[in-house]
Amino acid sequence: MHFLGKIRPVWVLRAGLGLTFLYSGWDLTAHPYNWYGFVPQWFSQMVTPVMPLEIFLRVQGMGELALAGGMIAWFLPRRMVQIAAAFAVAHLSVIIGAVGIDPVTFRDIGLLGAALALLIHVSRPSDIS
Repeated sequence: MHFLGKIRPVWVLRAGLGLTFLYSGWDLTAHPYNWYGFVPQWFSQMVTPVMPLEIFLRVQGMGELALAGGMIAWFLPRRMVQIAAAFAVAHLSVIIGAVGIDPVTFRDIGLLGAALALLIHVSRPSDIS
């Protein structure tokens, strides 16, 4: 258990969030039709006059891939990680706010907490990311 003392919690947060966004971003981009059932009908009706839902989901997937890069890329400056964490907080807040709490989105509460913890951590000048 001594090795746990050598692991920096910020990297656990970054890896966990980054891998989550990497998976969902890739799947949204590669298989947008699999995600149609998770989009509320009212939101779909709002988006489809502007663009097909497939395109919207692919764009969302690309955004999530960018978030993944911002979390996982160890070489990025602290400010970029801070921006990625802030976007993750906003993104997850919008999902929870728009969809509400259901059997799928309840897990987003934990992700939101992790993203908020990361944002707080990297926003403190004395902490090292």
